[in-house]
Amino acid sequence: MDRRSLIKALPLGLAGTTFSFSFPSLLAAIARENYSQWNYQNPEQWGNISEEYRACKMGQQQSPIDLKSPIKSQLKPVEISYQEIPLQILNNGHTIQVNSIPGNFILLDNQKFELLQFHFHYPSEHRVKGQNYPMEIHFVHKNQQGSLAVLGVHLIQGQENRTLQLIWDGMPSQKSPERLIAELNICPRQLLPTNPDSYRYFGSLTTPPCSEIVHWVIFRDPLEISLEQIQQFKQIFPFNARPVQPLNRRFLLTSI
Repeated sequence: MDRRSLIKALPLGLAGTTFSFSFPSLLAAIARENYSQWNYQNPEQWGNISEEYRACKMGQQQSPIDLKSPIKSQLKPVEISYQEIPLQILNNGHTIQVNSIPGNFILLDNQKFELLQFHFHYPSEHRVKGQNYPMEIHFVHKNQQGSLAVLGVHLIQGQENRTLQLIWDGMPSQKSPERLIAELNICPRQLLPTNPDSYRYFGSLTTPPCSEIVHWVIFRDPLEISLEQIQQFKQIFPFNARPVQPLNRRFLLTSI
């Protein structure tokens, strides 16, 4: 079997090497991170904070990466099943996060991943051929085995995004617990591009503990967001993006 045929045959999670590190429970990794001990000023120090964060400095499948020189492959589009959700929003000290409710999910390589939450980074964490976008959204999903799938969407300066503005109008400027914006529903599907073309690779969380459990799908087409909306987020988080990490012995795939 030639290299291209082999890549087509591999499930997404096998496009990287096997897991190098054990990881804490999803609750610890996603919902109860120790936000008091790390920051974006010294990301190179994350792996020295505790043994739990060891993957941040020792991992070989870390995220984000520079999306360059991908291998073209016949990738099955991600099936997305999102419904309207109540706007449950929080400022966790590192980003603005919107929590989901049961019933929203994706199918990736015939695996079902439930949507947990989505959040924002300024500037984008993933680069494209060395260039950052102004912002990036991450939609975080989990399957029954505890693996994660994250859909990434780049945001580019342009027209105002009306769905995003509903979130911006309610986002807390200071660290705060989750709050429900009464009688306001949003549809996460409206924050995804219509073109299914994407980059795919296997990697990690981009925040401590940097667990290498993530199937990454980064859409090729960005969404527009106004300069005013970019600046509004920047006022709360002047910088919340981890630097790009080496690809090492992984495949970066792209749809044809």
